[in-house]
Amino acid sequence: MLPKCDGSKPEHRDTCFLSCEEDSNLTTWIRDKVRKKECVYFNKGAGEETCKCGYLKKQHMEEAIRYDIYAGETWNIHRHVQEFPTDAFGDIRFGGSSQKPSKYVRVSADSSTEVLFQLLTEQWNLPPPKLLISVTGGAKNFSLRSSFKTMFHRGLIKVTQITGAWIITGGTHTGVMKHVGQLVKDCSLGNDQVVTIGVATWGIVRNRKSLIRTKGCFPAHYTMDVDHQDGLSCLDNNHTHFLLVDDGTHGSYGAEIELRSRLEKCISSKHLCNTGNSTTVPVVCLILDGGPGTLNTIYNAMQNDTPCVILEGSGRIADVIAHVAHIPVSKVTMSLIHQLMIKFFSKNSSVFSELQIIEWTKKIQDIIRMPHLLTVWRVSEKNQEEMDVAILQALFKASRYNESPGTEVWKQQLELAITWNRVDIAKTEIFTDESQWKSSDLHWAMMSSLVGNKPQFVNLLLENGLTLRDFLEKEETLSKLYWQMPNCFFRTKLARRVHGSAERIALCHVSAEVRHLLGTYTQPLYPASKFSTLSLQLSRSQSGTRLLMEEDTLASCDPARDLFLWAVVQTNKELAEIAWEQCRDCICAALAASKILKKMSIEGSDADEAEDMRLLASHYEQRAIGVFTQCYNSDRERAKKLLVRVSPLWGRTTCLRLAMRAGDKNFVALSGVQAHLTQIWCGELSVDNPVWRVLLCMIFFPLIYTGFLTYREPTSSSSLGCWSRLVGLYDSPQVKFYWSIVSYLAFLFLFSMVLMMDFQVTPSPAELLLYAWLLSLLFQEVRELFYDPDGFGFHKRVRMYINDAWNILDVLSIVLFFLGVTFRLTTELFYAGKIILCIDFVVFCLRLMAIFTISKTLGPKIIILKKMMMDMFFFTFLLSIWVVAYGVAKQAVLIHNDNRLDWILRGAVYEPYLIIFGNFPTNIDYAEFDLDSCSMNGTDPLKPKCPVLTEDQMPAFPEWLTIIMLCVYLLFANILLLNLLIAIFNFTFQKVQDNTDRIWKFQRYELIKEYHSRPAAPPPFIILSHIYLFVRSVILSKPLIQAKDFKDELHLKEEEELLNWEALMKDRYLLSSQQRRHQTVEQRVQDTALRVMEISERLEREEDSAAVLKRLARLEEQFVQSTAALQGILETLRSAGFSAKEPQAPPMPTWSPQSVHNEPESAIVHVKARQLHYPNSKMRRFPVPEEKIPWEVSFSSYMPTDCTPEESGDVVDRSANELLDEYRNPGGRTGIKGRGALSCLGPNLCADVVVTRWRDGEPSVLEFLAIEDEIRRTLELPAGPVQSPDQLPESLKRSMGIQLYEKVNQKLATAAKVFEGYVDDARNTDNAWVVSVVLNVHLVWSSVEDVEIMNMIALSNSFLKWKDISSKNGLCSNQSDALRRVAERHKKKF
Repeated sequence: MLPKCDGSKPEHRDTCFLSCEEDSNLTTWIRDKVRKKECVYFNKGAGEETCKCGYLKKQHMEEAIRYDIYAGETWNIHRHVQEFPTDAFGDIRFGGSSQKPSKYVRVSADSSTEVLFQLLTEQWNLPPPKLLISVTGGAKNFSLRSSFKTMFHRGLIKVTQITGAWIITGGTHTGVMKHVGQLVKDCSLGNDQVVTIGVATWGIVRNRKSLIRTKGCFPAHYTMDVDHQDGLSCLDNNHTHFLLVDDGTHGSYGAEIELRSRLEKCISSKHLCNTGNSTTVPVVCLILDGGPGTLNTIYNAMQNDTPCVILEGSGRIADVIAHVAHIPVSKVTMSLIHQLMIKFFSKNSSVFSELQIIEWTKKIQDIIRMPHLLTVWRVSEKNQEEMDVAILQALFKASRYNESPGTEVWKQQLELAITWNRVDIAKTEIFTDESQWKSSDLHWAMMSSLVGNKPQFVNLLLENGLTLRDFLEKEETLSKLYWQMPNCFFRTKLARRVHGSAERIALCHVSAEVRHLLGTYTQPLYPASKFSTLSLQLSRSQSGTRLLMEEDTLASCDPARDLFLWAVVQTNKELAEIAWEQCRDCICAALAASKILKKMSIEGSDADEAEDMRLLASHYEQRAIGVFTQCYNSDRERAKKLLVRVSPLWGRTTCLRLAMRAGDKNFVALSGVQAHLTQIWCGELSVDNPVWRVLLCMIFFPLIYTGFLTYREPTSSSSLGCWSRLVGLYDSPQVKFYWSIVSYLAFLFLFSMVLMMDFQVTPSPAELLLYAWLLSLLFQEVRELFYDPDGFGFHKRVRMYINDAWNILDVLSIVLFFLGVTFRLTTELFYAGKIILCIDFVVFCLRLMAIFTISKTLGPKIIILKKMMMDMFFFTFLLSIWVVAYGVAKQAVLIHNDNRLDWILRGAVYEPYLIIFGNFPTNIDYAEFDLDSCSMNGTDPLKPKCPVLTEDQMPAFPEWLTIIMLCVYLLFANILLLNLLIAIFNFTFQKVQDNTDRIWKFQRYELIKEYHSRPAAPPPFIILSHIYLFVRSVILSKPLIQAKDFKDELHLKEEEELLNWEALMKDRYLLSSQQRRHQTVEQRVQDTALRVMEISERLEREEDSAAVLKRLARLEEQFVQSTAALQGILETLRSAGFSAKEPQAPPMPTWSPQSVHNEPESAIVHVKARQLHYPNSKMRRFPVPEEKIPWEVSFSSYMPTDCTPEESGDVVDRSANELLDEYRNPGGRTGIKGRGALSCLGPNLCADVVVTRWRDGEPSVLEFLAIEDEIRRTLELPAGPVQSPDQLPESLKRSMGIQLYEKVNQKLATAAKVFEGYVDDARNTDNAWVVSVVLNVHLVWSSVEDVEIMNMIALSNSFLKWKDISSKNGLCSNQSDALRRVAERHKKKF
């Protein structure tokens, strides 16, 4: 009977048997763990050859055909269907499909869900889900509106992609399963595999024989035959996994519903693997269309606390539920359900029986009675809410309702909101005004938000109690952030630094890479063991030295800096902006970010990524400009301190240094920065002194004592001494510069005089003075090379020195001078030496241009000249092509075989170059040819060789060709190329001219810094200063005096005050920026659009609520009319002599209840007592809609199930019906008769004992005693059945212990009776019900006996626990209501 592998084809044979061998472990596991079901008793059904199970006789086992064992029995699915090892599993490949094979297995309907989950995750290697979406609905093909279908597909794809959800469907190629399959196919086109599990009934699968093989099929080739009309269905070819549920029958739909429900409940109990808490996998059920089977699925799902989302507009049962979802349960009647069935089941409405309407009404009432599990998703032109939002809101509603002490539902809610990036829902549903959060509770959410790039959530968490210092307290947290950094340029550099992925990224690697980007002049941002050192110092610092180390460590520790740096290096603007707003040293942070990003843009190879880095660098330069401008406008002196203060957070560098190294010209060009540079330039002199006064005092210094010059401080002229004034004058960088100009001009004058007038064989005194002068210049260059106040290091300093073009000219001039002097001191090279010195003089003169860089007028012109020289250098390559092309061609045409290299170069290069400037040649034209100007054979070294001549002594070259060549050459070289050069120069001029002021301000910094550190004496007297510095630093080993004009290290207290002030200015800047942004036209339009949208949504909600109220009013009017009509009929019948039989009052028990809060019988409405599934049994109640509960209401179809145990002794000498009629449930019908699981007919007394106390004896927190169920992990009050309310239930002896039981039992005499009456219990029947009495035993600390009881509770087993009285108590609804009454008695808020 079992199909065998087709061995006729070699490839098929290899595929089946080789693959089965490779999957032997899977085969063994499945054969051992998974079962199928088969009928073991053939009993004739519809036909002679058909069994009641639906299978043919030949499809049964041989044992099933024999009648030995079950002969004569009535066929029963529970008895005559048995389990056997499964014979259908493996891979399934659909015919004509090239997609990846799907997994499948045939399982028993009674299979363990734990085994199935183990199969999915361990054997089929599916990653555990973060969300389970159960999609159910119409099993028949139905059409969806295009807009609805688009919204459904888009929403479901979005949910699965962002959460990694599993989708569970019916698995067949029909109805809603087909729609989901098409959705999965569309999603798989983007290489995103969506796990879609089809749970189908094995007995309704068409062509299932191809799936059967004892050892499994790898793969099984399945043919889809969708056109066959046999009542069966094909599997959908777009599902990834199939669980084919076998109940032993054929052709019966719905066998999978119960197992599917249990599997979903099992998955929902699994803990998420990445949360580190007790959060379980959320499950949600989506409903489209559907019929009775779908209603059963919805009902079972909600009984298992699974939230359901109804897609209104999809048709049939989904629309029925959606239409009554917001109607009170009492208004949902059988007639209304019948009308809606007729409306939405128009084709099949005639086949609905009364019993079906009754059952559906009951189930729909139970469904809408759980609004926390029901969400209706409406799609209309007005409401375009996405489905993922509806799913998220459904999960939130369900989790809020189920929240109890000890659970962490909010974590699950927050994780879902973060995963779906719905910060709006998190604000309204989680982070409410009543919520109080600890920083440690939100650390995992912060990590998830940062790694997942959710900047809005990062901001939300910071606003709701998370502190970055606590979050980044451990070094491992920051290292983990870098380890989980997305792929970017910096991540690649880190991986390269740690040699791939063999070693985990540590902060030392990050520090080294950041120092490379910032510059070696900075200190490492993360010294070794920074975090451990900090914690050690915080806990053990005792001595003064250790306290200083602690202060330094604290000053260099800012978690916002760490987070900002992490965001900047991955070019994440949103996260970086949030972290920057939290930074303490915000100006320095912005400039450091600019430096890092510009450096990475240079080193990166991706052009687009480099452009993003440059844009972000420019953004943070603007941030630094904005904050510094705000600071400068508020307090100029403090703002200047910010420029030069040493920043411990950023490698002990300064803002000014960072701006210069980053090339932030806009920042350096700020008026505040330039004012500080001008102040440094003037030194102790006032910036208001005119230049001519300074020059005059340089020559006649006694003028400074007359007040001719003003100093920086207004009172300095009276407070400074004579020597201080003199030093302040000549130590000013401005004065040093002027003396340097004078000295340099004097040097050039002396140099020119020696070259032109006194250049003897033996050096003259003037020339010797020139040598000494140059030696002093050499010493100054050496000092500049080794002088490193910023700590760049020698190698970095050398590179910086070489990168300066003026330094290159200095080195070149000095080298040429020494080379020229060396040559001129020798007799043979005397003249050559002079020539070299003459060239050197030209270089020295060019170096003179550097002095004009300080000039605001001439400085930008020098910059333009340097740019144009670069343009001309590259233009020369283009011009040389035309020069060489024309020159070589002309030379070859005119001259034949000239072997003189100098004349060849003259004719091929030099003459074409001169033609550009108008020096036209005379040897290309017959009319101007002169035979005397050339040499016939090229023997005259002073004349060029003559061209080839004819017999008439005339040139033989074609005159027309040479003239045309000249014209073309002039056209391109003179007109085209030269005009192109002019255009390039004009572009460069305009480009630099527009930024001339900014560039000049940027470049004057280096000049000011150079002369600030330069000795006061000009060359050649500067050599004396060099000797003094050498003796001081080398011989005497005294440190150099560090000036504070460029680098000032503040004390910790002063630094804290300055940073706090900077933070205040930053907040003002951000506020003003936000105000300016809101004032823009675009922002106003956007704000107006948002307001209009909010108003329209509010109006829509009001319209919807108004429509609902109208429908409710209409239904209420109809109900009143129906009631009046029924009342009239009843009165007519009574007047005719007919009267209804009055039910006898049920006998009450022997005890006399004296209820404190007895409720009237008319107020009793039981819900639990009408649940379809009777607890702890397989019995089902007869469905009782709410309108049919009262006994007074006629219910002719009512046929309650009998639930009287066989061992019951209730029936003695009367019939069962007579006895049952004596006991009727005061709450009305329950759908089941007999005593059920209760001990007797009639009322069954149960006692709920609420033991309370005030915590610590103070009337602030009221606590109650709860018993914890160790297996179910739930809480319950001490309760149980009793014979009278003055004794404890006997069942409490085990959980409380005998001594404690007796002590509490003695307290019942003084216990307060809080409530006594009927209880809506799931065990209630028509003839037996629970009556509860709630007793409050309050323990007081002043009573010795009560304290003894409390001590016994404390020393008892761990099952007894004191809990705070609140609405979130974890008790069942009945006991929670009893607890509420106790709280009211003690006047405590519940």
